[in-house]
Amino acid sequence: MENPRIDLVLPQLRCPVCAAALERTDRSVHCAGGHGFDLARQGYLTLLGGGSRAGSGDTADMVAAREAFLGRGHYAPIAAALAEAVATVPAPDGASPLVVDLAGGTGYYLATVLDALPAAVGLDVELSPYAARRAARAHPRLAAVRADVWQRLPLATGSAGAVLSVFGPRNAPEIVRVLAPAGRLVVVAPAQDHLTEIIGPLGMIGVAPDKADRLARQLADFAVVEERAVRYRAAMTREDVTLEALMGPSAHHVDRDALTAAVAALPDAVDVTVSVTVAVYRPA
Repeated sequence: MENPRIDLVLPQLRCPVCAAALERTDRSVHCAGGHGFDLARQGYLTLLGGGSRAGSGDTADMVAAREAFLGRGHYAPIAAALAEAVATVPAPDGASPLVVDLAGGTGYYLATVLDALPAAVGLDVELSPYAARRAARAHPRLAAVRADVWQRLPLATGSAGAVLSVFGPRNAPEIVRVLAPAGRLVVVAPAQDHLTEIIGPLGMIGVAPDKADRLARQLADFAVVEERAVRYRAAMTREDVTLEALMGPSAHHVDRDALTAAVAALPDAVDVTVSVTVAVYRPA
């Protein structure tokens, strides 16, 4: 097997069992301690250690809905703002900068960042195998690893120039550990009015009132470098809003028949508020 994309990031990867460096032989990766991991036919590498939630992660239907929705461009301004924010991160000396997207899904946002940073390589860390297989082909300079972001990340200490968290979980101690000395964390989080026109009618999970306070507590070991609000109205069809409801956590809670009925009661086109903050942090 010649030059799989995992080779782009292999020097920064570490064994999830013993934290040793990894080497690849054809379709397998192993460490000096004898722990081995197979490279999937779709191109992603599974690096799950003990205690990982191996059976969880987004379902195939959720991932398919997300890929379809994001492909329609409704969140392209968010991806562009994210890329602009990452471009402000100081480039490390020596090797190509590594951008790590935690719970990066299908690789949509990371691919946009890599388009704006031609010298960078990307790593999508994602628990769902359905998302990982899509991320593995999202960009020529993007590798995908299946791992649990709530466990020790299978990355060398100080290896990441930037870590991204886009609508996802944030394991602050591990982010601090893997960031390079001048590295930055870039977080995209929903504002209170995000999707306000459809959350109620479709029975979706809304933004918790204490979201900002919880984020500040989670990232108490970080200082804000800059923060930008991204807010606009997106014209969505009934199919678009259905995909929106089925691509995230709300998919676990909505009744499909009730969702179909609720969507049918909407106008043919709905102007939906998209409202997020894009913030750059440095370890305090």
